[in-house]
Amino acid sequence: MTEKIEDSKTVKKNFVLDTNVILHDSSCIFEFGNNDIYIPITVLEELDRFKKGNESLNFHAREFVRSLDELIDQPTLKQGARIRKGLGKLFVVIQHEVHPNLQLNLDDKPDNQILSVAYSLAQKKRSPVVLVSKDVNLRMKAKSIGVNAEDYYTDKIKNISIVDRGIRNIEGASEELVKKIFDEPEGLKKDELQLENEPSANEYYIFKTPPLSVLATFDKKSDSFIRVDRQDVSRIRPRNAEQVFSVDALMNPEIPLVALSGKAGTGKTLLALAAALALEKVYYQIFLSRPVVALSNKDMGYLPGDIDSKMDPYIKPLYDNLSVIQNNYPKNDHGAEKISKMLEEDKLKISPLSYIRGRSLVNTYFIVDEAQNLTPHEIKTVITRAGEGTKIILTGDVHQIDHPYLDSESNGLSHVIDKFKGNPLFAHVTLEKGERSELAEIASNLL
Repeated sequence: MTEKIEDSKTVKKNFVLDTNVILHDSSCIFEFGNNDIYIPITVLEELDRFKKGNESLNFHAREFVRSLDELIDQPTLKQGARIRKGLGKLFVVIQHEVHPNLQLNLDDKPDNQILSVAYSLAQKKRSPVVLVSKDVNLRMKAKSIGVNAEDYYTDKIKNISIVDRGIRNIEGASEELVKKIFDEPEGLKKDELQLENEPSANEYYIFKTPPLSVLATFDKKSDSFIRVDRQDVSRIRPRNAEQVFSVDALMNPEIPLVALSGKAGTGKTLLALAAALALEKVYYQIFLSRPVVALSNKDMGYLPGDIDSKMDPYIKPLYDNLSVIQNNYPKNDHGAEKISKMLEEDKLKISPLSYIRGRSLVNTYFIVDEAQNLTPHEIKTVITRAGEGTKIILTGDVHQIDHPYLDSESNGLSHVIDKFKGNPLFAHVTLEKGERSELAEIASNLL
């Protein structure tokens, strides 16, 4: 559903869907209210090419075709098929040639055929015609020829909690209360503080009453603020409050889902991996992965070499983080050797995310790096793989997205942060202070 539908519910519209909308959300036809939907025949032909495979887009292609098959129980679509009670009709438009008015400037490639369908309908219909696409270029082309075009908004979060750091600064609390958080194992009961906003489960706090300060987390079970102490993991020492909070969430066995967001160089992946290694006796396997996003919009087949060579650009950064931890151990320490042995025995597994499809991960410490490049459906698939005793860590920067059809509001990581906020099984920390180097921090802020 688009924002403009909500603004004008009484005006019936005609929506033309691009292929990428369907590959993004196979249930999209149920999201347009009492408006008619037009599917160009070109879109169905493109979907046919995506039906085979194990990726998310292959799943959506198959699901959409199944939905159409169940929906269309009449011999012809000339009059359209009612999608569902209270919803509009669905039409399949058979048109391959580009409209004569556009032939001078547009060839007959699939995008232009879809654009031509929208243009043709706009010439015939009195009610508004809107092309819905996640392709910015196609939307710009549509607008240049006078066709309304919109992004697909249904999967965009409305409450932009991605700006919520998961950390609150509280100033002005009495010295007595701050000391109580610091000294008492049971912490400070929520009722003893007059907070403007209700605390969320596993939310982190910095209480400041100069010259005193204390780090704490809100424990929903006891309804109390509990002190958070700095702890080293695998010889990695947290350098700031954000990292202290991150390690606390990463090491807490009662929090099976953790999201660490923030810009490059803040230590998200390094801390997650260090915590995993510190807990290697607790979990059967440590699995470190990241989604494969095509380079320069090209498929992996364009990359040279065998499958390992093709995967190397995607998983090399994960090995880089592992090397940082190994190099922290002295030469006479067996810690670095232990990590190498874990890799050899598959106790520590580094692999592209597509390799976990269909698996059930039991008693696994599962780190998903660059999670902002996953769609909401893909991230749901990942989390629902979690079996008994599994902990899932999602790291990424919601403002640094490589996926061509996702943004800061529609990516999977933002969805998790938005939907799980306040759930006792979830913790989220946004890291803002870069710790890679002074140069990296300045470049991140200035460039």
